[in-house]
Amino acid sequence: MDVSLYTWVLTIAGLGILIGADFFIGRKPHDVSVKEAGIWTVVWIVLAILFGLGLLVFGNSQASGEFFAGFITEKSLSVDNLFVFVLIMAKFAVPSHLQQRVLLVGVLIALVLRAIFIAAGAAIIASFSWIFYIFGAFLIYTAWKLIQEARSDDEDEEFEENRLLKSVEKKFGVADRYHGTKLFIQSNGKRILTPLMVVMLAIGTTDVLFALDSIPAIFGLTQDPYIVFTANAFALMGLRQLYFLIGGLLKKLVHLSYGLSIILGFIGVKLVLHALHESGVHVPEISIPFSLAVICAVLVVTTITSLIASKKQAAAEAAEASDGKESVEA
Repeated sequence: MDVSLYTWVLTIAGLGILIGADFFIGRKPHDVSVKEAGIWTVVWIVLAILFGLGLLVFGNSQASGEFFAGFITEKSLSVDNLFVFVLIMAKFAVPSHLQQRVLLVGVLIALVLRAIFIAAGAAIIASFSWIFYIFGAFLIYTAWKLIQEARSDDEDEEFEENRLLKSVEKKFGVADRYHGTKLFIQSNGKRILTPLMVVMLAIGTTDVLFALDSIPAIFGLTQDPYIVFTANAFALMGLRQLYFLIGGLLKKLVHLSYGLSIILGFIGVKLVLHALHESGVHVPEISIPFSLAVICAVLVVTTITSLIASKKQAAAEAAEASDGKESVEA
């Protein structure tokens, strides 16, 4: 799809206005209620749907299908980010009323970094078609790695700061406590970071690790930089509200890693087939409608099986606790 510079500017301006409105409404630090999170989650999903329909009306059905497939994929992969966000919030002991500000700024940092990744990815694809082989192999490897991690049942996972974050903390220094919404304070004549600034950087830079698989994944569905960027933008901007809405349900999605591994593996195979096709090999290519159907089906099945497994586990734990209580009383 040919996208003019005017359309790019208009789109970025529109997203900026939406982000500004989101920030203005939630500018005062507060505990986010389930109702507020639910309303904003619906708002961002509706906006994404309207944008996809707009592509159908003003663009074509292929562009619209690619956007929806990319948006759903990025949204499902971003849910996995929430597990790490929970670890980061716990690591830095972020007060509940400041968490919404942390996530908003952190996600904005992530969006800027992803835009750089997308631009680089588009440039590489335009110059080297064989990169699809590498992208495909990497996604298949990531899918296998996700399954291995899911089977390890490691519940003692803890967030570890990356080198960039450690170097920033060492260079500027960090205050020993939070100072409201301040990002910097003066201490002994020196300007130092507050823990709020550090945790925002942690959220934003940690997302780069997730972009290493999500960006190749969406390029496996579309090679249009405009669709890749907008799908990422809508998926990320609704992530903050999703954190508060399903935060308590994350532990119940026990099969999420298996579902994501299937999706990444499927897109990896799709990329390899596309690379072979571009090389002149006569192989079948996977269509966008089929890809969208597979992604949605995997997510639905994963969610249902996760909830069933979680319910059985909770019942087994309750029965075990009851038996233990009875044996103590006896």
